[in-house]
Amino acid sequence: MCCLASVLTFSAMMGFLWLATVPPTSGLVAVFFGTRYMTFLYGVVFLSHQLGSFSGIWLGGWFYETTGSYDGIWIAGIVLGLLAAGLHWPINERSHVELLRTG
Repeated sequence: MCCLASVLTFSAMMGFLWLATVPPTSGLVAVFFGTRYMTFLYGVVFLSHQLGSFSGIWLGGWFYETTGSYDGIWIAGIVLGLLAAGLHWPINERSHVELLRTG
């Protein structure tokens, strides 16, 4: 019974969280750049997410094979997360319509 509960909990959490970033990400692309080229721009965003996922998994395996530990990829993940937060902190969220009006 314990294993069944953990599988159901894991499955529920993956269902809620796995692609939970898709609607906000596509919404941000539409707000920042408009909907005229939405398909192309969101394709670029989604491709970059896939390349990042592949790179993270591959590097995790490489770190483990090289050092015998996953510590390197954990540290890299923390550093990259902090770097991303720092780079995104000063972003002023204005729509493309506002930018066109203000020149």
